[in-house]
Amino acid sequence: MLKHRTWFVILLVLLLALVACGGDTSEEPAAEEPVAEEPSAEEPAATGAGPLMRGDIRIIVVSHGQASDPFWSVVKNGVDQAAEDLGITVEYQAPQTFDMVAMSQLIDAAVASKPDGLVVSIPDADALGDSIRAAIDAGIPVISMNSGSDVAKEMGILVHVGQTEYEAGFGGGERMAAAGVTNAICINQEVGNVALDLRCQGFADALAEAGATSEVLAVDLADPVDAQQRIDAALTANAAADGVLTLGPTGAAPALAALTDRGQLGEIQLATFDLSPEVLAAIRDGDMLFAIDQQQYIQGYLPIVLLTLYNTNLNTIANDVLMTGPGFVTQETAAAVIDLSAAGTR
Repeated sequence: MLKHRTWFVILLVLLLALVACGGDTSEEPAAEEPVAEEPSAEEPAATGAGPLMRGDIRIIVVSHGQASDPFWSVVKNGVDQAAEDLGITVEYQAPQTFDMVAMSQLIDAAVASKPDGLVVSIPDADALGDSIRAAIDAGIPVISMNSGSDVAKEMGILVHVGQTEYEAGFGGGERMAAAGVTNAICINQEVGNVALDLRCQGFADALAEAGATSEVLAVDLADPVDAQQRIDAALTANAAADGVLTLGPTGAAPALAALTDRGQLGEIQLATFDLSPEVLAAIRDGDMLFAIDQQQYIQGYLPIVLLTLYNTNLNTIANDVLMTGPGFVTQETAAAVIDLSAAGTR
């Protein structure tokens, strides 16, 4: 018994000695801290603290067009519907008139409020570029829509949602030339908007390729009576004009009125960019040749969806431009979308 007790004491002493010399061997060594990887060129760096819940997402939209405008009211309807469908908060803002200084100030204020995403139209990249780049530098994901397809990528914008304006104007010129137009007027209701300048340029180039000519007439979208008078005067000065292209419904309505008063509706070919119930009725009735449709409802809707997916799942798409147009509404198809346009979705 004594012998067993002696061996027990010796083993206990040896065990205590091992613990004293080697430290506590019961814990695993601490794991090394993981090294953060740099984001690849293909994947954007995550912003903020991590993925957000939809109810926490706030997005600001700053456009150059007012929601009271018949075109931009459809854009805003798309924005509002997307916000409702996704359960997020979206604020729509625009200057009271086409004013790039005021618009840049709205973007600056939006950046200062630290939204989870920013949607902008870019009618003038020189005027708005610094404000947009400040948003990107602040880590705010930015998507452009409607205008800016030619500059979005170089500015670092995630994607542009819209149409390429020069190509849309070129397509309109091809159709006008095919209809026999040889001398046309392109009516610009928002001079200084680069997107509209590109439309007229594409239109002119397509006509020139067909041996036809064109000129640009500037009118004020806020003064339809004056616009009608200017169009009437231009048609009087250019008696050879046999085609008119307007760049939106706010230009199309005065052009329709001017041609009606002159008794030349149907004699002079008339076409426009964008849709309205009045435009579609004129196309259906044969008083207008076509309308170039860029589907502005989804220009409002899709950026909200894309920014929500970015914030919740860091999703992006590979395209630089997500094309919503151009499409062409003709007499054969106008009736199908008249009710949708009246409802504010086309």
